[in-house]
Amino acid sequence: MIQCEYIHHVSIVVTDLERAKRFYQEVLGLQEIKRPDFDFAGAWFAIGSQQLHLIVHSSSQTLRTEGGIDTRDGHFAVRISNFEQAIDHLEAAGIAYKANRVTKTGWPQIFCCDPDGNIVELNAGSV
Repeated sequence: MIQCEYIHHVSIVVTDLERAKRFYQEVLGLQEIKRPDFDFAGAWFAIGSQQLHLIVHSSSQTLRTEGGIDTRDGHFAVRISNFEQAIDHLEAAGIAYKANRVTKTGWPQIFCCDPDGNIVELNAGSV
């Protein structure tokens, strides 16, 4: 049996690296970290002790640019410290979102999309 310890990183596909980096740095406040010199464009970000990897791949089948936010689509989740503050920040940045204050999971959730349609869940311990 494989003994998994923790999620090391999540990789998502983007088409415009600079636009994606602005979203993850300015909207989500992530810190970019050093990335090896691969033969394709991308960027890495720290999320606590885990990482988010952006990979430029314009022919990917996973990109979604229309149709709104479907919370059942593939996504990654980040725990946030303040639910209401996150909503205020997304609204000020003009980012569309879906917020669920009461959920079956027991934690409030906010779903938004990056510029390439990748879905990000922001969840908090409480509202």
